[in-house]
Amino acid sequence: MTIENIKNIDTNKIAVEGEKIYEKIKSQYEPQFNGKFLAIDTDTEKVYLGETSLQASQIARKDKKETIFYIKKIGFEVTLEYPGFSSLYLKSSR
Repeated sequence: MTIENIKNIDTNKIAVEGEKIYEKIKSQYEPQFNGKFLAIDTDTEKVYLGETSLQASQIARKDKKETIFYIKKIGFEVTLEYPGFSSLYLKSSR
């Protein structure tokens, strides 16, 4: 993935679509996998389960290297929040 491709990615769309996909499938993962992470491919709706966000991403990248994945911590509303970065895109719609 080139720098130009990364600049053109609509992260808001990925967050919204990723959360929609998670809402459809969450009953398959909650509560038995609470605290683990999913990397969600918003184009194919394929999900990858890992113990950490890094592990989920690494598993997903083995399958599809040129994709930005939506990362979701199972059973939690917010996966990560950074000062100066709106968590609006990270919170679920619950």
